Amino acid sequence: MKLGFFVGVLGVLLLSHAAYSTIQYRALLKITEDEFTGAPIHVIGELILGLVLCLWAGLTVPGKFLSILPDSDENRVVSLSSNMDFMIFNHRGRAFPAAIDLKLK
Repeated sequence: MKLGFFVGVLGVLLLSHAAYSTIQYRALLKITEDEFTGAPIHVIGELILGLVLCLWAGLTVPGKFLSILPDSDENRVVSLSSNMDFMIFNHRGRAFPAAIDLKLK
């Protein structure tokens, strides 16, 4: 497996640990009867690092981006004229007359 996959797993683990640390911190504040004003700074740092690692892995793991232009040389796997499997000729449009001679006055 590639490095990007392991970086993504590490990022998810860091995000999970940060969530667990925040839950523990809130439970500690309930015991000491203090008010929750925000997560500790090390948890916020862990969240930011986990987010950056997951973002980097999400952009590198899928692979190479392909062109979406129809006339690109990279998209020559399927040509539209030879792929007749998805063309439907039996549809509800035949219930309407072929030529409607309505004129606006």
